[in-house]
Amino acid sequence: MDGRFRISEVGMMFTCQVCGSSEASLETVAEVFEVDGRRVLVENIPILVCGQCGEMSFSVDTAEKVRRIVRGETPPAEVTELELYDFA
Repeated sequence: MDGRFRISEVGMMFTCQVCGSSEASLETVAEVFEVDGRRVLVENIPILVCGQCGEMSFSVDTAEKVRRIVRGETPPAEVTELELYDFA
């Protein structure tokens, strides 16, 4: 199974805002956010990926949970050193 399914088959409605497709896969991503001069990595963020055009989106609930995480409302799972390189 490749993870692709019709979201409506599992009780969720999905309509891609770009192409109108109702087929999507549920995946996870990692994103780095800059908050008050510090970088915060959030892993395993659930997203819906349109099966037709690849547009990625996440729910309002997911956006709110990410906001709470990066604002420090929950303790980090891990604190680690990060190497930072400047491309320029």
